[in-house]
Amino acid sequence: MKKHLGILCSFILVLSLTACGADFDGSRTGNNNEFVMAYKVLNKTDSQDLIIEKGDTIHAEIIVEDGSLSFKIQKDDEVPVYECVDISFSDKFDVDIEESGTYTVSVTGKKAKGSVSFTVVANQ
Repeated sequence: MKKHLGILCSFILVLSLTACGADFDGSRTGNNNEFVMAYKVLNKTDSQDLIIEKGDTIHAEIIVEDGSLSFKIQKDDEVPVYECVDISFSDKFDVDIEESGTYTVSVTGKKAKGSVSFTVVANQ
């Protein structure tokens, strides 16, 4: 009986420890034109490549309900066209793209709760 109780206690301990270390609890959608995440927990970095033409705009909506968030928008190994580090507030903004190419949007959360949306808006 003690052996079974010991195994049960060990199993419960392992389950509780893995639940504490969750990196991501939420939803994610991404393609060539958008990167959208909504999450209860974000403790990692995720990224998406967006294919953008010169004159297009990236419309961003950031909601930080808890924790902090960092993100950057970067073409290849060039200097990021937009970057924010450890923000704890919500924001909406547009980033005008001056050169066609593939841009990587990277988002890093630290005990973050909220959502992000990066959408390519074609030049009219």
